[in-house]
Amino acid sequence: MANLTGLLRQGTKHFLTSTPRNLIHTSPSLNILKNTDGTFNVTMVPGDGVGPELMDSVQAVLKSVGAPLEFEQLHLSEVQHRHSTSLEHVVKSINKNGVAIKGVIDIPTSTHTGELQNLNQKFRNSLDIYANVVRVKTLAGVKSRHKDVDFVIIREQTEGEYTALEHESIKGVVESLKVVTAGKSRRIAKFAFDYATRHGRKKVTAVHKANIMKLGDGLFLKSCTDIAKLYPEIEFETMIVDNTTMQLVSKPQQFDVMVMPNLYGNIISNIAAGLVGGAGLVSGGSFSANVAIFEPGARHTFDEAVGKGVANPTAMLLSAASMLDHLGLHKERDLLRKAIDRVLTEGKVRTRDLGGYATTLQFTNAVINSL
Repeated sequence: MANLTGLLRQGTKHFLTSTPRNLIHTSPSLNILKNTDGTFNVTMVPGDGVGPELMDSVQAVLKSVGAPLEFEQLHLSEVQHRHSTSLEHVVKSINKNGVAIKGVIDIPTSTHTGELQNLNQKFRNSLDIYANVVRVKTLAGVKSRHKDVDFVIIREQTEGEYTALEHESIKGVVESLKVVTAGKSRRIAKFAFDYATRHGRKKVTAVHKANIMKLGDGLFLKSCTDIAKLYPEIEFETMIVDNTTMQLVSKPQQFDVMVMPNLYGNIISNIAAGLVGGAGLVSGGSFSANVAIFEPGARHTFDEAVGKGVANPTAMLLSAASMLDHLGLHKERDLLRKAIDRVLTEGKVRTRDLGGYATTLQFTNAVINSL
C-alpha cells in the first residue's frame, strides 16, 4: 500500500497544483488581478437563445448590488455567425481575465462544413476547462418532489464520447470513438476528492458503465479507485450509471459528491435539475488550472422563449453569485443570494416555469428591490 500510495502521489503530483486555487471560493485566484480602481475584469459570453436576456438581468442585478466588475462582453455562437467573435479572441480574453460568466452556446444537430467538433468542444479544449461542477440543491419556496436535496455533480468534459472522432467505415456503418485516458481520469477524480475535502463533503460516488465498457469505463473506474485510496477520510462508492438514474429519482438525498465521465455527466445534470425545479434554477461552473467560467448547470438555450421575456434568470444569477464568491466579493455574494432566496421564498413574483406569470424583467426587478 505504501508503494502504491507513493506511486499515485508521484503520478498525480501535478493535479495538486492544477486544481483551481479557489475552488472553495474564499479568496481571489492569484491570476485574477484587480484594476487600479479596485474593479475586476470579467469576460461575459452571453450565449445563444435567451442567454443575452439573462445576461441583461445579471448586469442589472450586479450593478445594484455594487459589485466592482468591468465586463468585457464577447458574443460567441455557432448559429449566429454574423454576430460571433472569433474563438481565439474569446479564449484570449478569458485567459487574460481569469474569470468569465457564460450563457449556453447552441449546438447544431448537423454540420455543413464536415467539421464534427462543435464550438463548445473547441471552446473547452482550447481552455482545458476539464471539470464541470453543478450543485443541485432544493430551494425554499420552490415546489419539488424531493426535499433536502444537496449534492454536487463533477463531470470530466474534455474526452469520452465528446471527442468528435467519428467515421463511416462502410456505407451505413458509423464508428464513434470514446476516448478515456488514465491522466484525465485521475485528474477529475483528484478534483472531486479535493472538492469534497475542501467543502466538508463526506462521500464521493464514481458513476460508470464498466460492466459493459470494460476497458474504457474500467480505466475510469480504476483511476477513481486508486485516487480514493489517498483520501481515507472520504467514503467512496461506485455505481453503474443506469442504477444511478433510478437512485436519483427515488432517493437523491443519498448522494453527496458524484464524479463521472463526460456523457453521463451531461445526462445526470439534466435529470438532477428536474429534481429541484428545472433548468432555470441550477447553477454551475467549469474550471481549468487557470480559469473559472460560471454558467447555468443545465445547458438549454430555450430558443422558443427568445424575445418573449419569460425565461427564469435564477440559474444565471446564482452562477453570478458563485462568481462573486470566487472573486472574494463575499459581501456582494451574500446580498445577492439572500435577495434571490427572499424572492423565491415569498413566492409573489414567479416566472412561468415556477407556476407564475412574471416576466424576466419583473423577476429581475423583484431581486433588485429585495436588495
